[in-house]
Amino acid sequence: MLADKDRIFTNIYGMHDRSLAGAKSRGHWDGTAGFLKQGRDWIVQQVKDSGLRGRGGAGFPTGLKWSFMPKESDGRPSYLVVNADESEPGTCKDREIMRHDPHTLVEGCLIAGFAMGANAGYIYIRGEFIREREALQAAIDEAYDAGLLGKNAAKSGYDFDLYLAHGAGAYICGEETALLESLEGKKGMPRMKPPFPAGAGLYGCPTTVNNVESIAVVPTILRRGAGWFTSFGRQNNHGTKIFGISGHVVNPCVVEEAMSIPLRELLDRHCGGVRGGWKNLKAIIPGGSSVPLLPADMCDDAIMDFDWLREQRSGLGTAAVIVMDQSTDVIKAIWRLSKFYKHESCGQCTPCREGTGWMMRVMDRLVTGDAEPEEIDMLLDVTKQVEGHTICALGDAAAWPIQGLIRHFRDEIEDRIKHKRTGRVSAVAAE
Repeated sequence: MLADKDRIFTNIYGMHDRSLAGAKSRGHWDGTAGFLKQGRDWIVQQVKDSGLRGRGGAGFPTGLKWSFMPKESDGRPSYLVVNADESEPGTCKDREIMRHDPHTLVEGCLIAGFAMGANAGYIYIRGEFIREREALQAAIDEAYDAGLLGKNAAKSGYDFDLYLAHGAGAYICGEETALLESLEGKKGMPRMKPPFPAGAGLYGCPTTVNNVESIAVVPTILRRGAGWFTSFGRQNNHGTKIFGISGHVVNPCVVEEAMSIPLRELLDRHCGGVRGGWKNLKAIIPGGSSVPLLPADMCDDAIMDFDWLREQRSGLGTAAVIVMDQSTDVIKAIWRLSKFYKHESCGQCTPCREGTGWMMRVMDRLVTGDAEPEEIDMLLDVTKQVEGHTICALGDAAAWPIQGLIRHFRDEIEDRIKHKRTGRVSAVAAE
């Protein structure tokens, strides 16, 4: 269990003052200029040594990503872009950081911007986050007034400006290149890669796009040392992580815990356990709606980190744990996700544009049982044709929940089709 003294986000529940004075009293903005005096390479190396992996879902090593930025400018400016477009269903971690502990992010932006040679940073915040935007803008304004941003930021001799850009409520803009398109004032549609953003990103300049949590933890890592951060979690899965637990638990919550915590310990300790007891568990989605679910029998030994979940053909994603008990119509739950991805597809790639709607319509029939048994394999086949054949990962995100459903609950789908044919009403989907 993570001790209170080891928590990075000390105001995640909004119990304390979120202003600059409150943040400083909790240890933020302490010695920031000193970190910048150590130089770019030192900061990047510290982040590499800490083992920090991207907290936005993909889990790519953060320090490595920063090191892709050009060391010497070719005349183009470099940019830091923070992805605050938290739109993954079930996910509510970045929102709490921006709402209650915004200075962790603002300070992280200055340090990260310096480390990659960027004199400007943009935070792209989700369209629905109105109050969070106000809190974050207030924090940025305070930092400017105190001389922590702008010319000679935090008396470090480095100039750094930070801007807040408000999205318009599109899930696709959480994909880094679609986010850049939207920032430039164009339609939020993903770009082909390569070129990668580090070579040609915002306005064709070197850019790094990082998640809110990835940036916000950096100042604390530098303060306490990379070794402190690596003391949590298993090999290659280090540090603390914010988990958002929702669904059928006694107390849904957002909590910062050590990586690699057993799932059962996480639910029992912080959420009062599964509603109706552990035996009442049916399935969990471990990392936000785009990762495949795990059935109850796999949850007994589940470890919440990138590698263990990947080995089970799922993923940690954003660590948004969605808990489903035995009362859940799991087919209908996955149908609802299919409907979401169909709605949010930008329509640029044919497999995703056509496939998401096609998968949803088959799921419509599976929910009511009005399908042929062979349609299950046909649906699985179509998910494979969508997965990996699109510019961005939205096609994968639409395919994976359905693959997980068929992999673990195929018998339930078959039973529903069979019972519909024999006229037994009881087995048809709960309304």
